Amino acid sequence: MVYTIQAPDKIITSILLPASKSISNRALILNVLSNTSFPVKNISDSDDTQVMMEAFESKDNLINIGAAGTAMRFLTAYFSQCEGNKIITGSERMKNRPIRILVEALRQVGAEISYVKKEGFPPLQIRGRKLRGGEITLDGSVSSQYLSALMMIAPLMEKGLTIRLKGNIISRPYIEMTFRLMKLFGIEALWEEKNIRIAPQTYIAQPFKVESDWSAASYWYEIMALAQENPEIELLGLEENSLQGDSKSAKLFEDLGIKTDFLPSGSLRLTRIPADNIHSKLYQYDFVNEPDLAQTLVVTCCMSGIPFRFSGLQSLKIKETDRVSALQNELKKLGYIVKSEPDGIMEWRGERCEPEPDPIISTYEDHRMAMAFAPVCLKTGKISINEPEVVSKSYPGYWEDLRKTGFQVVLSLL
Repeated sequence: MVYTIQAPDKIITSILLPASKSISNRALILNVLSNTSFPVKNISDSDDTQVMMEAFESKDNLINIGAAGTAMRFLTAYFSQCEGNKIITGSERMKNRPIRILVEALRQVGAEISYVKKEGFPPLQIRGRKLRGGEITLDGSVSSQYLSALMMIAPLMEKGLTIRLKGNIISRPYIEMTFRLMKLFGIEALWEEKNIRIAPQTYIAQPFKVESDWSAASYWYEIMALAQENPEIELLGLEENSLQGDSKSAKLFEDLGIKTDFLPSGSLRLTRIPADNIHSKLYQYDFVNEPDLAQTLVVTCCMSGIPFRFSGLQSLKIKETDRVSALQNELKKLGYIVKSEPDGIMEWRGERCEPEPDPIISTYEDHRMAMAFAPVCLKTGKISINEPEVVSKSYPGYWEDLRKTGFQVVLSLL
């Protein structure tokens, strides 16, 4: 399936953003570990969150999480400390996403996990039991989801858990999010430099409501930046003092001429501000803490003619797809030659090539590719997106929200 998106002449809109997937997934785990009857309110309707809810409710031994990477990591840890046997599998892409580091860490604290097919990759067979805990060492540059998965089950281990981190710590805001949520559910954890200590404790049941998703907000910031006429955009449900690291969107886009005003009603308004000489400056930023914003900023800068050098992108190669290669491939279709370096750097200094006459953007089973490239139509008049349904992973209502705003989103006959 291919959608062709055409830009409206004028953008005036108010959008209720979806609930945060990152908070929802953590809150679900903590809620279950608390043995509570309180429901998590405003839960995300994303694929990732829905498969986790289905896994908790399922009586089957086989759990298929599809393409949900967060669910794979969190549920692997969760089921390792639950009595009973489970096999966790997923999509073909998921079966080729490495999980050895998490499995080995869990084995060190007493988990019994084996690989069903390929060593180091899902599917996994898990024989759940009480974990003894203890001390493990992890590279801080691994996925923060590994750390969060271990942290959330740590209070239930016989000895608790000490995690010693080595090297550089990436995606720190996601680890901090897990800490803050655990504290809300009654758990005291200690994080000193590169040591995380969590003693044996009991979770306390709490009513909890999920805030809206700052990652989803980033695409509306992009729309604001790329629109031809001066747009008016209000985004609902976002908190200024958010648990989410991707609230950094406000600062990143301020550097691109977009101002954020938080309103008493619990919403924010975006407006344009002068950004002197932004088109002649080299925009530099280290995305080590906000990797999910990288695609949005890369596309925005290219389409705005703003040269950039972005670092801290090491984790993009092990996401839903190799996001670095995917960005390079699809931007080349639009006439932009973006370079990359092995140590997590992407750079564009204005290099161009002949664009394809009617490019169709491939999404690589990656929701963020679809949502980051759709606003390109504001510069090109229209853009075609292959497999647009992938947005259901985190923002199922994305296309409908674009239609509400005046974009034409139609099934293409290409």
